[in-house]
Amino acid sequence: MNNSTVYLGMDVHKDSFSLCSYTIDSDKCSYHNKTKPDYKEILKYLEFLSSVYGNDTVFVCGYEAGCLGYTLYHQLTEHNVNCVILAPSTMLEQRSRKRIKTDKRDAEIIARCLAQHNYSAVHIPTQTDEQTKEYLRMRDDHKLALKKVKQQILAFCLRHDYRYDAGSHWTDKHLKWLRSLEPDGLYKEILDEYLVTYVTLNDKLERLDKRIEELASNETYKESVDKLCCFIGVQTHTALSVIVEVGDFNRFSSAERFASYLGLVPGENSSGDDRKILGITKAGNGHVRMLLIEAAQCYTRGQVGYKSKLLKSRQEGNPPQVIAYADRANERLRRRFYNMVLNKGKKHNVAITAVARELACFMWGMMTDNIA
Repeated sequence: MNNSTVYLGMDVHKDSFSLCSYTIDSDKCSYHNKTKPDYKEILKYLEFLSSVYGNDTVFVCGYEAGCLGYTLYHQLTEHNVNCVILAPSTMLEQRSRKRIKTDKRDAEIIARCLAQHNYSAVHIPTQTDEQTKEYLRMRDDHKLALKKVKQQILAFCLRHDYRYDAGSHWTDKHLKWLRSLEPDGLYKEILDEYLVTYVTLNDKLERLDKRIEELASNETYKESVDKLCCFIGVQTHTALSVIVEVGDFNRFSSAERFASYLGLVPGENSSGDDRKILGITKAGNGHVRMLLIEAAQCYTRGQVGYKSKLLKSRQEGNPPQVIAYADRANERLRRRFYNMVLNKGKKHNVAITAVARELACFMWGMMTDNIA
């Protein structure tokens, strides 16, 4: 046998790899194999396929983005294997409506998607971007842990009828009040342990944020971070996260495609003359989408056209055309939110999502120099 191209579908898990081959001529998957989770097993499988299809056969391998990250991709490409990571939300091959889901079937679906080009490939970051991304996500995990501890402390106080009515929570005054409480018996020790955890996490976050500022000042990221920080609601952490998560902004041909990649565009369910617009698709990079939704919250307050001292300090040192572009964006987005909520009666969250979508478009324009 001799086929020009053979597509290798790989359903990968931490405990096993399920493999199969697919050719367009035969239109079927064959040579199914289940191996231990080791890239060397894939190389052995490719050697076997070479003996079946011929040594001049071109192999294209692929697996869905998941728990293995980019490790398997790098291991295979280092051995000159053509490998692709498929974005699950973009795969057009439909799984059975009966939800008969097995590793074997998933491998076949991946192989067919590869052959029919019914997918979008995941962007492979540089080693520096990947390391920075992992650091930022680690910081976000600690932030989430801090949020949970805060909730636990407030819930503990509420259960034992300790109510704080002297202002906002987590101020110096509130913390002093918490430390002054004298619950009975073991309760005092429980509250003290919660407060120790809170202080430890809070101090660690301050240290991590300082380190993130150092990473952002690196020559690789500094110019891009400074540009994105010209937008309201975008500070160093958000700017750097967007840069390393997205990678090359030029791989998106338009701002609309970038917003679609983030899952910020509305879905649609139409049939015949009936057209129904749904909520946002939530496809693509959910981490960046969450950051932009949080940034969009800052456009819900303040006067249109007003620039705070903090924003002016972030804009210092950038080219005039960059600052002018950001100012136009900031004014438009704040005006758009007020118009949607006050004049059109849109729900608060709907308006924020719309602002986040436009903010993503303006970010694309900034990063691709489409700021005219």
